Amino acid sequence: MTLQVAVALSGRSFAASDWVSAVGQADEARLDFVTFDDKFGQVGPDAVLVASRVAPVTRHVGLVPVATTTHTEPFHLSTALATLDWISQGRAGWQVRVSADPAEADLLGRRAPLGFDDLFTEAADAVEVVRRLWDSWEDDAIIKDVATGRFIDRDKLHYIDFVGEHFTVKGPSIVPRPPQGQPVIAALTHQAQVWERLDVDVYFVTPADVDSAATIVRQIPAAKKVFADVVAFLDDDQETAIRRRGATTSDAAVFAGTPAQLADLLARWEPSGIAGVRLRPGDATDLTAITRDLVPVLRERGLFTPSTATTLRERLGLPVAVNRYSPEAANA
Repeated sequence: MTLQVAVALSGRSFAASDWVSAVGQADEARLDFVTFDDKFGQVGPDAVLVASRVAPVTRHVGLVPVATTTHTEPFHLSTALATLDWISQGRAGWQVRVSADPAEADLLGRRAPLGFDDLFTEAADAVEVVRRLWDSWEDDAIIKDVATGRFIDRDKLHYIDFVGEHFTVKGPSIVPRPPQGQPVIAALTHQAQVWERLDVDVYFVTPADVDSAATIVRQIPAAKKVFADVVAFLDDDQETAIRRRGATTSDAAVFAGTPAQLADLLARWEPSGIAGVRLRPGDATDLTAITRDLVPVLRERGLFTPSTATTLRERLGLPVAVNRYSPEAANA
């Protein structure tokens, strides 16, 4: 069994060339996907728009931007992410995030911050609304029938009629169903309440070692993909890497050493049951070290095999997304 490898990108640059360069490195290394960090209180470009910018100039890597459910309408999220999936030809994903920060609530001035339970109730509803909207067009809804003058088969568009505590959404979407049907949805989780409340495809977890990784994997439903987050400082010698790491702290394990030593660590973690790792570069030089130096070592040791799949769902081994409104779903 091999590991899937992703990389987490964060930054405040408004220069498209910086993002094209960074994602291009991941694409050339044939990493499985990249995530784009974002939060309301952070000065920087919008993650979904950055992913859309780099989509046409990449070919393989999945593109998974953070988008916050708090203070954001799920209808707008669904259309933006569906558009990203079309632009990337089936390589889109979405990392769900909530915001409990009062300062972020003040930026919008729409309401007071929610408590933990309400935040995740709202997030769970938002995920459900987005999923329903992606399905609100059946795959063959666009018919382009010249003889009858019909562009769309209206019987193939569906009202989602969602009524919840935080949203009431009728639908349908204004964007046709994405190429993947359902782009991949992910979430970072540090506690059971998150994976018990948010029904997503991929969970990013933060184990300290192989034993804690195995413990987490056992608690999460087997159908879900679990990626372990690791902050990576990589150099030709361990002493330099440790010096660059300094006093860095993180919610995830912080590694400082050579690419070969990190490969050793990942080999020890692989039997824990994790599907893959999401590497958080310590700085920009570490992204290059991951793509140029670590990936060849992982490939040589049989720990990473680049996928030939064309969509992110296929690359991660997720099942085909059957449209809930299709005859196939009705007969299932």
